[in-house]
Amino acid sequence: MAEIGIDCRFSLGHSGIGRYTRELVPALLSKATDSRFTLFVRSRDEEWLKDLAGVCTIVEADIPHYSVAEQLRMPSLFRESGIELLFSPHFNVPLRCPVPFVVTIHDLILHRYPNQASFLKRRAYHFLMRRSVHRAERIIAVSAFTAQEISRAYGEDIADKMTVIHEGVSSQFSPRSEAEQQEMRRRYGFKREFFLYVGNAKEHKNVQLLLDAYAEAHPQADLVLVSEGKETKNLSFSDGIILLSSVPDEHLPALYSAASAMVTPSLYEGFGLPLLEAVACGCPVIATNSSAIAELAPPGALLVEPTVHAFAHALRNLPPPAAIPHSFSWQSAAEETLSLLQEACG
Repeated sequence: MAEIGIDCRFSLGHSGIGRYTRELVPALLSKATDSRFTLFVRSRDEEWLKDLAGVCTIVEADIPHYSVAEQLRMPSLFRESGIELLFSPHFNVPLRCPVPFVVTIHDLILHRYPNQASFLKRRAYHFLMRRSVHRAERIIAVSAFTAQEISRAYGEDIADKMTVIHEGVSSQFSPRSEAEQQEMRRRYGFKREFFLYVGNAKEHKNVQLLLDAYAEAHPQADLVLVSEGKETKNLSFSDGIILLSSVPDEHLPALYSAASAMVTPSLYEGFGLPLLEAVACGCPVIATNSSAIAELAPPGALLVEPTVHAFAHALRNLPPPAAIPHSFSWQSAAEETLSLLQEACG
């Protein structure tokens, strides 16, 4: 029976990697009849772990990423746990990892937008990414676009050990009743119809373009930004724009269901999970025709050029709801990932 460890230290917070970890790992464990799993977590008290007690071994490893402590202590924890293989839902693996490893790479964002990190962080990123790509037994790319990015950056020979496994859409994302929608409107004080953006405001997300397009379009609806981080302070807001800095995940399905459209002006996405979650809730989608968005957007999504005029026109001419993406499931992702991990164990 294969002994597999999973580094779950990225599970905290609202990041895409956190969502990926919290959704994929339980689905993976539910299918693991021929493998035993050990999870390395920041805290045993994390809510998503409560249903996993008894089905896996949980090792508390409250060790920061990209730290000296990570390099010194994580290899010992891996060794002491008796695992044969490590699965990291991120490219970051300690340099002295004592066992073979599989990594998931979500994007190559700092290759495209290096100014999003300091000089030292960029150096560390490129060093760790290159090492992981070349030393990993197998690489999971979350989209064909990301797989192409990896091959372009590190050589076509990498393709031989790379597999595309799409992320999934959680079953919690489904159309919500009018009563639930009205409750969200009341809770957040929405007085008018609204467009919705969900994501951070880093450079590649191109949020200022959306704000400028909204100002040009003058729609009879508000623009709600569910976003947090210091980058929001650099945005120029006009009347009708509402910033929500903290929204629980459980509120998102009703917000998507109530929105006139979910709008994403992003120039670079390795997958674009919020777009598919919105579609699953019956929300029309307006997005750029770039990166993995063009690959994964379902029929009916309105894809436009990343210009102020194009987005302003789209805000005045809303698309109908797109087809719900039944093909994107965490259960399917777990089945494919488990098969790959078992193959990597030999």
